[in-house]
Amino acid sequence: MFSDSRAQNHSADRDAAPEYKGEPVGNCRYCDIAVFSFHPVKIITTAEGGMALTNDADLAAQMKRLRTHGITREPSEMSGPSEGPWYYQQVALGYNYRMTDVHAVLGQSQARRLDAYVSRRHEIAAVYDDAFRALPLATQERQPDSRSALHLYVVRLRLEQTRLSRSEVFLALRARGIGVNVHYIPVYRHPYYARMGFNPGDFPEAERYYAGALSLPMFPTLTGEQQQAVIEALSDTLARAP
Repeated sequence: MFSDSRAQNHSADRDAAPEYKGEPVGNCRYCDIAVFSFHPVKIITTAEGGMALTNDADLAAQMKRLRTHGITREPSEMSGPSEGPWYYQQVALGYNYRMTDVHAVLGQSQARRLDAYVSRRHEIAAVYDDAFRALPLATQERQPDSRSALHLYVVRLRLEQTRLSRSEVFLALRARGIGVNVHYIPVYRHPYYARMGFNPGDFPEAERYYAGALSLPMFPTLTGEQQQAVIEALSDTLARAP
């Protein structure tokens, strides 16, 4: 969700990982399986891969089998008796979805930094929010009953208040060395879905979002000086709009 940056209301951020209604995200209260990505650009990383969480013992056992070629060493899951401690059976068609030990160790190290990473992202977001109050932008709205990890800091240009397009702002910032990006292209625009019969005008709000969305640099090691450079570049660009 987005709100007018001039009316953004900050509440004290708690020093904790992402949560919803006082409980950690991923506890599976509202789902059977919760999935996390550990891609290098995410909150914490294992260089590649991810994690699936569940409170269902049967689902957990099934996922464990599928990640290792559908193989089991549990006698209770086999057809017929086990032939010995070395014995295993392939009981389903699985694949090699295992994370390497090296990636897992990296993930454990990263997990210990999760609270600090998320807190730093909230500090960065608060600075952005305050800096953009007078600009023709809508900033992300953060709900009081949840705490986002703030994977991205996306602003939406109020195109009716500026003569610049998102592309023009994007290119101007890139020319000043600011690593802005766009997240994301509406899924139904991609050829795979277009071949299913979806058309660009089918989802007007997605089109409006895409036309004005711009992701600003957001990472825990972003310095105050670097952030001010982002703020100044965006402010200057919008101020010089014809």
